[in-house]
Amino acid sequence: MLPTGTVPDGRVTIDGTRIAPNAPHGTPRGAATELDATGHWLVPGFVDLHNHGGGGASFSGTAEEVRKAIHTHRLHGTTTLVASTVTDEMDVLVRQAGLLSELAEQGDLAGIHFEGPFISPCRKGAHSEGLLRHPDPADVRKLIDAARGQARMVTLATELPGGLDSVRLLAEHGVIAAVGHTDATYEQTVQAIEAGATVATHLFNAMPPLGHRAPGPIAALLEDERVTVELINDGTHLHPAALELAFRHAGPGRVAFITDAMDAAGIGDGRYLLGPLEVEVSEGVARLVEGGSIAGSTLTQDRAFQRAVTIDRLAVEDVVAALSANPARLLGIDDRVGSLEPGKDADLVLLDENFELKGVMRKGDWVIDPQLA
Repeated sequence: MLPTGTVPDGRVTIDGTRIAPNAPHGTPRGAATELDATGHWLVPGFVDLHNHGGGGASFSGTAEEVRKAIHTHRLHGTTTLVASTVTDEMDVLVRQAGLLSELAEQGDLAGIHFEGPFISPCRKGAHSEGLLRHPDPADVRKLIDAARGQARMVTLATELPGGLDSVRLLAEHGVIAAVGHTDATYEQTVQAIEAGATVATHLFNAMPPLGHRAPGPIAALLEDERVTVELINDGTHLHPAALELAFRHAGPGRVAFITDAMDAAGIGDGRYLLGPLEVEVSEGVARLVEGGSIAGSTLTQDRAFQRAVTIDRLAVEDVVAALSANPARLLGIDDRVGSLEPGKDADLVLLDENFELKGVMRKGDWVIDPQLA
C-alpha cells in the first residue's frame, strides 16, 4: 500500500531505521534489506491519536506501566501513539504530563492528549464529574507548560466559559483543540471551529445526537473541511450506518480511526480503573460500574482495520488513510510516518489475506517477526 494506491507484488527495502528506495534487481544494496511480502498486505504502521492504555496498564500510571501499555499496542500494529490522560486533579495531571513528556522526548510516544477536565458534566461519559472544571485559559496553559512541548491535543467542551479563548490559546501554541464531551449547539460548534478547533473527539459519542431542528455539533463538525473526525470502530461505539455517514460526508481524507483504549485492551474481561472510576469489562465492552456509561474501549488498531475492511466494506486505501496517513498529517509528522515512502521510518504492518496481523516493524526492528522466507 503506497500513497498512490495498491502495488501488487511490490518490494520494500529497509536501510537501518528507514525505508530506502528500491534498487533494481541485481544492484548491490550494502546493509539494506529487501522485504518480500508476497501473498500479504503490507501497510504503514498505525498512528493512534487517542489511547488511554492497554495490557492492564494506563497512561495515567507509572513510567513502567506506560511502557507496558505502549508495547501492548505495538504488538497490534500501532507504531506511533499519543498518550491520552483522563480527568483528574490539576496537580495530578501536571505531574503526569511531566512523566509522559519524558517518554515522548525519548521517542516512545508521539505526544500527550489531555481528555478532560475541561468537559461538560452533561456529556462526561467515563469522567469523574466532581473533578470537571471550566476551560479557563490559565489552567489550559498549565497543562501545555507541564508537557514541555509535547502537548498534541486537548479535548474541550468549547461552549463552557473560557472555551473559545482556550481554543485560541491552543491554536497559538500549535496544540490541537478538539471538540468533545460537549453539549454545544450547532452554532456554538461553528464558533469553536472558527476559533481554531480542528478535531472532533470520537464523533457521535459524548455529544448531542444529530437532530433535524437542532443539528448540534455533529453536523457542524462533519460539514467543515478543516475538521478531522475521530471514529471508534469497535462495533459498540458506532452503528455501521453512523460510520458510513461519517465516511461519506467527511470523506476518507478527514477520518481518523482511534481506539480510545483503556487498560483492558489486549487482555480481556474483568475489573479495571479508568482514572479514579471503576470499570467492568464484559464480552469486550467496558462500562462504568456505577451508572453503566461506556468507558473507553478494548479495541486495538489491527481489529479496527480488519472490521473496517471485512464488515464495513470500506476500501483498503481509505482504511489505511484513516489509520495512518490522516492522523500522521494531523500531528504534523507525516514527513516521518503514515505512509510507505523512501526516507520515512520503517514502520510496517504485515497482514494476511484475511487481514489478520502477522508482523509489525518499528523503525526497522521487528516487534513481531513474521519469519518470512
